Amino acid sequence: MPRTLPSTPATDGFWMPSEREPHAGCWMLWPERPDNWRQAAQPAQRACVALAAAISRFEPVTVGVSGALFDQARALLPAGVRVAEMAHDDCWMRDVGPTFLVNAQGERRGVDWRFNAWGGLYFPWDQDERVARKVLELEGCDRYAAPIVNEGGAFHVDGAGTALVTEECLLNPHRNPTLDRAGIERHLKAHLGVSVVVWLGKGIPDDETSGHIDNLACFIRPGEVALTWTDDRRDPQHAVSRDALSRLLDARDARGRRLTVHKLPMPGPLTLSAKEAAGVLPREGTKRRRAGERLAASYINFYLANGAVVMPLLDRRTDRAAASRIKRLFPGRRVVGVPSREILLGGGNIHCLTQQVPARARRRRRAGIARAE
Repeated sequence: MPRTLPSTPATDGFWMPSEREPHAGCWMLWPERPDNWRQAAQPAQRACVALAAAISRFEPVTVGVSGALFDQARALLPAGVRVAEMAHDDCWMRDVGPTFLVNAQGERRGVDWRFNAWGGLYFPWDQDERVARKVLELEGCDRYAAPIVNEGGAFHVDGAGTALVTEECLLNPHRNPTLDRAGIERHLKAHLGVSVVVWLGKGIPDDETSGHIDNLACFIRPGEVALTWTDDRRDPQHAVSRDALSRLLDARDARGRRLTVHKLPMPGPLTLSAKEAAGVLPREGTKRRRAGERLAASYINFYLANGAVVMPLLDRRTDRAAASRIKRLFPGRRVVGVPSREILLGGGNIHCLTQQVPARARRRRRAGIARAE
């Protein structure tokens, strides 16, 4: 039976591997929440089916579904996709699921972060709080119960000792009001097994997660970062990306290297239509969506499957150029596009919906990295 451990991953020699490393599989959750998804979540469910089908071409996929919609999901999802009955409040597995870890012997464990729905943005979230423990139980992995509120989309690691985060998100007073920057960084090092945290400023504008890094920037490989970019000085994103670029060029990773930054142009700007806003049934305690509001669209929000990059298709004017750029960043992988506007309408995208499970290995090496304290 999996255990809840009193220690920390860093003291036990565990770390979060890079997303580009081999996966044993991918976890997702089924969109169901009528106060976040339009038309009783049916368009989002079709998008989820397309995403699960795309990823399952490269690695096993499991989708957690509530008991009430289990039969529906099982009928819609490809036969090769595993469906597990799992209560949840919304489908953002990246944020509510566990962060998987490995050690030098190839063992796997997971971090269960505290979750408060991005600072209390959506109520209730009690079922989401249980998802990480359930997934770890099904995967047979021991659990670390992290003492801070955090989400998987709030950090990105290179697998070699360096993490990327934003101040806007991790210093948000609605998450961990008693902790300062040094305190947050101490917990990140202890639970991700990193020795260096690179702090960017804000995330992309109009992101209701208050600045998740997985819409702004990500590691391509150790020493190289992709950054959401626009040349339009009138766009609020321009100042955000310029600031991020400056910080990245000033930073050093865990090996003391300067970072190479690759600019990935963003789509749009894209906005919520009146028809799309009218299709959502808001209730007390949730954010009301309004026509004309900007959507947090970014091509950075892709998923690295085994041998592939599964990327969001968001804007016909820019999708092809973005796919070409991503292919150059990942020359050994296939680039597979999935239409994902319906996912974007719910506040996230492909990376937000997914959580990779690293493959087991007989031994793993992480040479030249200082041990996290």
